[in-house]
Amino acid sequence: MAITQNRGSWFRGWWVPAIALVALLISGGWLVTQQLSSGWGSGSNWGESGMMGGTGYQGMMGGYGRVDGDAEPVNDLNQARERAAGFAEALQPGLEVGEVMRFENHYYADLQNSDGSKATEVLVDSRSGAVRLEMGPATMWNTRFGMMGRNSGTEVDISTTQAQQIADRWLADRGDGLTSDDPVQFPGYYTLHTVRNGDITGMLSVHAVTGDVWYHSWHGDFVEMSEHS
Repeated sequence: MAITQNRGSWFRGWWVPAIALVALLISGGWLVTQQLSSGWGSGSNWGESGMMGGTGYQGMMGGYGRVDGDAEPVNDLNQARERAAGFAEALQPGLEVGEVMRFENHYYADLQNSDGSKATEVLVDSRSGAVRLEMGPATMWNTRFGMMGRNSGTEVDISTTQAQQIADRWLADRGDGLTSDDPVQFPGYYTLHTVRNGDITGMLSVHAVTGDVWYHSWHGDFVEMSEHS
């Protein structure tokens, strides 16, 4: 995970690093349980402490954390879409599943409104079928369903063009030959695929107000994807 501050007021100067620290602790704990547990849908994994609400959908500050799986493996994109659809309906009736991606470590899906505008991002555990809000931007930056959603507006200071410029500069500084694809806007931030020679490798997000960059380092290698049908 990497976060880079580009601009912001004095207020943003202290709360963005504070939120990033909390997110680092949360995602760090999540990654540990990924290694120690047979599946992060079980009650002993991330969420049981109450930070994201434990078993069930209700999470911190009125948000939604996860739904446990049934220990049945998710074997393909269609099954992952079905799992994500169940979570979407419980999160807010009428939400649909858009893009579904398979990564080495799990499945990823974005949830969207009926008009196609994006709502949030989730992860589906391939081993247990459990579904939860994605750590990082979906949990910390999303002004609709994230941890700070109740206390944040929907201000957008950065355009899609600027978001892609910020992402490409950040990737160029890494020096590994990656560039970004078109930004997709979520409440409070943008998410972009990272690509190399036209092939998807992963993704990152750009905060819509501060321009901070958050690389989704938890996915592992990209395998395949499907669009909203």
